[in-house]
Amino acid sequence: MTVDSGMASVRGTPRMLLRLEGLLLAGLCIWLFARLDEPWWLFGVLLLAPDLSMLGYLGGAALGAASYNLFHTLSMPILAILAALAGGSNLALAIGLIWCAHIGVDRALGYGLKYPSRFADTHLGPIGRARKAE
Repeated sequence: MTVDSGMASVRGTPRMLLRLEGLLLAGLCIWLFARLDEPWWLFGVLLLAPDLSMLGYLGGAALGAASYNLFHTLSMPILAILAALAGGSNLALAIGLIWCAHIGVDRALGYGLKYPSRFADTHLGPIGRARKAE
């Protein structure tokens, strides 16, 4: 059974290009992080931190999607990077790069922004068992 999110998911070449963009974003952020004088353990510890936003799903699909999407769009980490550059903070810059790398890896793996219907419905298409059902 498929839940209609009200929007069609991206398919074909556009989907592949969006996933490639994610891979390139992740690669760029990892490369830039490597040029900072920050410890790699920080990268490892914070790489999955944005996924804590999935706890919003404890309050239902709509709240979960809003929470997840807030931490999985590039707006906030880019603002963090700009603030870090303006303020000269390598640590804040590292956090922003790690955050962008996380989003890039997610996109490369096909995890998109969520629709409020259910966790499996993303702008890049269904994920998990919902994808196999299609």
